[in-house]
Amino acid sequence: MNEIMKQEETMLPEKKEKKLRFGRKGKKRAVLAVALVLVLLAAAVLPSLGKNTVAPGTGYTVEEAALRDLTVQVNGSATLEPADSYQVNTLVSGAILNAPFAEDDLVEKGALLYELDSGDAQANVSRAGLSVKQARLSYDQAQSALRPTAPIAGTIQEVFVHNGEDVAAGAPLARITTSMDLSIDFLFPYVAPSEFYVGQKASVFVGSFEEPVNGTVTAVSNSTAVTSNGKEGSSVRVKVQNPGVLSDAYTASAVIGSYCSYGNAAVSLPASATVYAASSGTVSGFDKLMGSTVKKGEVLCTVDSAAIREQIENARLGLESAKLSASTASGSLDEYRITSPISGTVIEKNFKAGDKVDGSASGTLAVIYDMSSLKMRMNVNELDIGKVRAGQTVEITAAALPGEVYTGTVERVSVNGTTKDGFTTYPVTISIEEFGSLMPGMNVTAVIHCDAVEQAVTVPVAAVERGGTVRVVPAGALGEDGTVTDPALLEERTVTLGVSDNQYIQITGGLAAGDRIAYQAAPAAEG
Repeated sequence: MNEIMKQEETMLPEKKEKKLRFGRKGKKRAVLAVALVLVLLAAAVLPSLGKNTVAPGTGYTVEEAALRDLTVQVNGSATLEPADSYQVNTLVSGAILNAPFAEDDLVEKGALLYELDSGDAQANVSRAGLSVKQARLSYDQAQSALRPTAPIAGTIQEVFVHNGEDVAAGAPLARITTSMDLSIDFLFPYVAPSEFYVGQKASVFVGSFEEPVNGTVTAVSNSTAVTSNGKEGSSVRVKVQNPGVLSDAYTASAVIGSYCSYGNAAVSLPASATVYAASSGTVSGFDKLMGSTVKKGEVLCTVDSAAIREQIENARLGLESAKLSASTASGSLDEYRITSPISGTVIEKNFKAGDKVDGSASGTLAVIYDMSSLKMRMNVNELDIGKVRAGQTVEITAAALPGEVYTGTVERVSVNGTTKDGFTTYPVTISIEEFGSLMPGMNVTAVIHCDAVEQAVTVPVAAVERGGTVRVVPAGALGEDGTVTDPALLEERTVTLGVSDNQYIQITGGLAAGDRIAYQAAPAAEG
């Protein structure tokens, strides 16, 4: 038994060696079989790569420039807004007297929304008006001090100053009378009124003058009268032209026909006025002489001084200030009538008639939306903003309204960009005229349809290198399997670029449809 076991042990190593040798030969045969299959597959597949081939070892993709329809789009999202909106506020305070509108009402621009009690404001306007009058009076008085004027129309009877004289405030400058005619009432005792008539000639003796002055009867009493000393007689009024020397200090008597007047009658002068200097100064420009006629308000001369000029300037500033205050007070009245600044729909009405408002502290009185259209402001990346122009069509969808598509139009492209984290975006305003069930506040997605080119010569975007060049594959640069055999044979060519849809780009010059180009695709990102 032991011998048999020993014989088996001596035989085991040889059997193992034979098995091991057989195993290695089997693996070699399997590898050769797999390699043969791969070669056969390559021979069958590589010739079929044709237009788009990756060259083994070189990493180049070969592709022909082809004709394609390109549509450039820019995508984004935003929140819908009304065409215009306005929050109605006020800076004035008071009780609301009238608020003739309700929520959801359509109101026109300029329509009355709120009318507030303006009693206090009216009082301020009245006070401001009085201040203007007072300031104007002060200014006119200051001007009159510089340039004294005639208070009445008439004849200069006396001149008290000459040019170049310095006068003090209150000094007389000239005396003006409205007429040179004097009026004297005479009493003729024991003479009936019928003895006199209007237009009758009279001789008037004035003061101690020896020569009489001719006069004319202008009125006769219609009955006799009894004087204070008991004499009864007729009263006759005589008009006498003043020779220029008579004044109300004189008395006179008269002879009419064969009758002499009783006693001495007072001489009555016509209306007169004396012009005085309102302030101290030097007289100039006084060209009127005694006997010269003047009109009411006519400047007689100038009384000038630094004090008068300063007074005028202060009065002018006071008048301007009063006018400004009056204008402000008057303008504030308008604030008590609050009107709609736009035409639209009332979204909110927060106050009603009878409520009291406290200026800006009351907050928003009402909110109005212009719903003639909807708008959205979409931020577009700086890489795409050059593709967007006003007037382009926009396709709009909303998650709240699945399956519905709306059309908008690019209204404005703003150059006021916003930069964040190294990237700049620009706001694009899109208008939606037919907005159906869309509402302000909805979040929407927009696709701006930019340039569209039919049958454009295109190549992959990845094929265009820096500087606008592509690598053209000349004859002889491809192997029988359609791959690049030698990258050094590739021809670098500058091309003119057109629009791009981010996958393909238009070539407007430098390539023709069917030209082959080669490029190295960017390596795929590791997952």
